[in-house]
Amino acid sequence: MLKQWPPEYDSSYIPSPDSKFWSKELETMDPEEREQKVILPKLQSQLKYAYERSLLYSRKWDKAGIKPEDIRSLEDFEQIPFLTKEEIRQDQRENPPFGSNLCISLKDLGRVQGTSGTTGKPTAFGIGKGDMARIAEAHARIMWAMGVRQEDIVFIGSFFSLYWGSWGALVGTERLGAAAFPFGAGVPGQTDRAIDWMKEVKPTVFYGTPSYSLYIAEKAKAKGLDPAKDFNFRILFFSGEPGAGIPSTKKRIEETYGGICVDSGSTAEMAPWMTNGECEYRQGMHLWQDIVYAELVDPVTKGGVPDGKEGATVYTHLERTSQPMIRFWAGDIATWTNAPCPCGRTYPRLPRGIYGRADDMFVVRGENVYPSAIEDVIREVGGFGDEYRIIITREKTMDELVVQAEYARDVDTGLVPQLKRKLEGELKARGLRTVVQMVAPGTLERTEFKAKRVIDKRGLYEELSRLG
Repeated sequence: MLKQWPPEYDSSYIPSPDSKFWSKELETMDPEEREQKVILPKLQSQLKYAYERSLLYSRKWDKAGIKPEDIRSLEDFEQIPFLTKEEIRQDQRENPPFGSNLCISLKDLGRVQGTSGTTGKPTAFGIGKGDMARIAEAHARIMWAMGVRQEDIVFIGSFFSLYWGSWGALVGTERLGAAAFPFGAGVPGQTDRAIDWMKEVKPTVFYGTPSYSLYIAEKAKAKGLDPAKDFNFRILFFSGEPGAGIPSTKKRIEETYGGICVDSGSTAEMAPWMTNGECEYRQGMHLWQDIVYAELVDPVTKGGVPDGKEGATVYTHLERTSQPMIRFWAGDIATWTNAPCPCGRTYPRLPRGIYGRADDMFVVRGENVYPSAIEDVIREVGGFGDEYRIIITREKTMDELVVQAEYARDVDTGLVPQLKRKLEGELKARGLRTVVQMVAPGTLERTEFKAKRVIDKRGLYEELSRLG
């Protein structure tokens, strides 16, 4: 079925507005047929291309004793070694700025993106012009599954910087033919202006982080506005944080805005990042396997995990000419299923979304804890605001888990102790022994980007102990 690689898409094509699918044949194909006729041929072409043009992969695979022609099945593909973020960073340190994996000439570059570098040296992404067109096609196709149509106005409320999320939403919107409203975020006073513009223009689709959407709603309510009545959002889709996949957070967003909350997102290295993306039925993120091939593997054994089990995500580009990521270890923690979705698409799904990353999980007194588990409890218990913090401390040799949570503005202060006991009880029932600290509304810092809600102070304690 693969006619050519890399695929070239008709940029003038738009489905009928009443069509549920952008590409019905691909999206509803029998999974085994899709694997044999689409995914495997694309994968084999991608491997051959990368081996011939990328020193990073030719050296890595030669060292492992593997050639592209050895890969005759998806099972064979599991012999390919993983690629890690540190390998990419090291390669770019030795071969600046893009590393030895660019695969195209500089004249063919269409975009330079990158990571923020907050946890180390920034990673530079050189994206080819042809790849930008394919990224736009993929995002448009997935946004169509969310229910976005040409008559929509898409408000993009996230940073326009090296951050990929905003640009993916923008190029997808433009390819789909909807109106893009690239408002951005991060400028002083931007949130107040966003509220004014939302009320005036009435955009119908919102993109940003879950925490920022709730912050906007909080600020709007303080102005006497009702986001469900004074705004006009029917679809709100998100990336950057796991919140949109957490049932209680999804419910809060939908009740606040009166629109549907759609989860999407993988990792910056894997643009088009929406290839983990829900459809309008919101039954968990589909893995759009014919664009980016996703595996779920055991974090310890590194072997594949079966349907219904938890694992870490590994991603592979199937259409990338510029900087392909092949068996990229992302470390997203999720559970997957092949159970049917009401939309009729036959991709595997992440029914609980991405609820953590291998490097986000923390261990307290021998228990593995994901921040999303705590968020889910806070959102379920009525009477709390939208902000909280998780603080991990160590007293002598014992870890202590502290949850700071703002009570809602309409809560009688006399009921705060009762609310505190209720939250502690609900957390304990989930196996989380915590100390709950109630704080007044508006106390905790807000953000327009990814909320940093986990503060681990155990390293400070160990340093102080070392210094005596």
